[in-house]
Amino acid sequence: MEQPVSNYEKNCQEWQERFLAMDQEKLLSIIPGLKREGGDLTLYHFGEKFAVNAADGSIRSLESSAPVSATVRLNIYTLFGYASPLARFQDDWVPFQQLRGTGVFQAAYQRGILIPFAATFSGHGEQLRQALEAMGGRKLPCSDVGYQVDAFACIPMRVLVWEGDEEFPAQGNLLFDRSATDYIHSESMVTIATAGLYRLADLAGLPLDRRAFPMP
Repeated sequence: MEQPVSNYEKNCQEWQERFLAMDQEKLLSIIPGLKREGGDLTLYHFGEKFAVNAADGSIRSLESSAPVSATVRLNIYTLFGYASPLARFQDDWVPFQQLRGTGVFQAAYQRGILIPFAATFSGHGEQLRQALEAMGGRKLPCSDVGYQVDAFACIPMRVLVWEGDEEFPAQGNLLFDRSATDYIHSESMVTIATAGLYRLADLAGLPLDRRAFPMP
């Protein structure tokens, strides 16, 4: 019996069709880190290299034979769909809720990203450091564990963790340059953080806290 197609997959299929109508040369000119390599457009997402077939819009990992999740594919497609020619890095780092248009998602983001992020890596600072460095992260002189990583080349993210003790639980936060929502839709910042959280847990070899958003 044929399995029903999930809403995530339907969304991916719709975006794949939209990609085929996009001006690829324009995308190459406005999205930092996007390159043409043979018949593909290539870019890195949290340190993993992906290829978008220029002819049919399909997305594959160049580092893994595993299927690319719908979350990651949608992150790439929506980057293509929403990047503004006027977008520029501002070097103005803010938490999620201060990005344009994200306030309505803040409560869910706290429950599904920040709380499970802190819980997953509490007491595992060394594993987190190793995962961030494996992702290409640059160490920052702040917090107990602080690194800057690239969600995409145009959407850097700062990962900050303060390790807990017997009096205070571990806390973590993710900061973004204020320009992030000039490159992608505000709601996509939730799925970008989700993809980053799963990638970090995988590289650290740790089970992700069950409260984290699912990643289809």
